[in-house]
Amino acid sequence: MGKVRLLDGGMGRELERMGAPFRQPEWSALALIEGPDYVRRAHQSFIDHGAEIITTNSYAVVPFHLGERRFAERGRELAALAGRLARETADQASHHVVVAGSLPPALGSYRPDLFDAAKAAEIHKVLIAGLTPWIDIWLAETQSSIAEARAVAKALGRLDSRALWLSFSLDDESAPSVPSLRSGEPVAAAAWVAAELGAQALLFNCSQPEVMGAAIDVAAEALNKAGASLDIGVYANAFPPVPKDAEANATLREIRADLDPVSYLDWAWDWAARGASVIGGCCGITPAHIAELHHAFT
Repeated sequence: MGKVRLLDGGMGRELERMGAPFRQPEWSALALIEGPDYVRRAHQSFIDHGAEIITTNSYAVVPFHLGERRFAERGRELAALAGRLARETADQASHHVVVAGSLPPALGSYRPDLFDAAKAAEIHKVLIAGLTPWIDIWLAETQSSIAEARAVAKALGRLDSRALWLSFSLDDESAPSVPSLRSGEPVAAAAWVAAELGAQALLFNCSQPEVMGAAIDVAAEALNKAGASLDIGVYANAFPPVPKDAEANATLREIRADLDPVSYLDWAWDWAARGASVIGGCCGITPAHIAELHHAFT
């Protein structure tokens, strides 16, 4: 088992837990609009508890959450604010912290059936323009299909030399022996595409801890067969499985009682043993969880 680098945890649920402005439909973007200092404090808390990579609070800076008109008027501004808050907080840290620019599913999380390449391209263009001055790497996260990942890579183009990390969301009910994306596409195919697109890392996020181990195994085998060397990472969520027809963040789902920091570490040990070199948390994973990982892996 090699060195494990630590991501942060779930920004949206952490903002809600802190008492930040937080409601539907804006979700975590509301704090950018009404209380940006909460975003700074959330970043700081994850860093203080050991995170080495923090993710910009740009996940909800999309029309799905802001509405079409507000996104058109303020999307780039809010993406830039998300980037600046992360950058400034990282630069003041006592240890080196990488800022990952979050590029979310443009048209709705967990819903590959809603994907539209042309619409996604316009949304990505705005987010990329706002985040570009502030970030170290690009993190296309919670990608539910290969088409979504290809769209992000196309939007970034070849002019941006910063590394691309691709993170796919898994079908929580897929068979352990054949893990799949929420689109039903096999993890092996996603791994091949990540290598084809020149990604530096292949991650899996916003899915149950139970499905992550098999995904790591399949991805590692596929990458090995392709002769590709990518970092593999995991950041699971802490709520029950999401129905296939659900809208992301439509409700505040209850957090699983069995995924306290110590229990989450047990899963993380398994992921690291299987070859994951980047580990953090998604929705419901708090600074306390990251602290547990920090104490174990450093």
